[in-house]
Amino acid sequence: MNSGFKRLPAHFYRSEGGREPVREWLKGLDREDRKVVGEDIKDVEFSWPIGMPLVRSIGRELWEVRSRLSRGRIARVLFCVERERMVLLHGFIKKTQKTPRHDIDLALKRKREGGI
Repeated sequence: MNSGFKRLPAHFYRSEGGREPVREWLKGLDREDRKVVGEDIKDVEFSWPIGMPLVRSIGRELWEVRSRLSRGRIARVLFCVERERMVLLHGFIKKTQKTPRHDIDLALKRKREGGI
């Protein structure tokens, strides 16, 4: 898996005010879950392009990293690809089968803002 270089280095979206919502969300997870999500993002960085079950396109130039956490929970990190970078736009714990529209809309809003 690790070929020695990142094919798609990850960068956190940063708001005009300097906040990095995905980094803040990750810090709120417990250590074990943070490690799972971090390893999944790293796998995408080194193996891009990669598909299911780890990464799925959700349309409109958005992708999701699909992570299985402790206690049967599921996390998603929504990202876009810009200038050969993976821009981490939004992270959340998934509670429904379908990705909620408001989560997709938030990621699209951040994508339009730029912030990398």
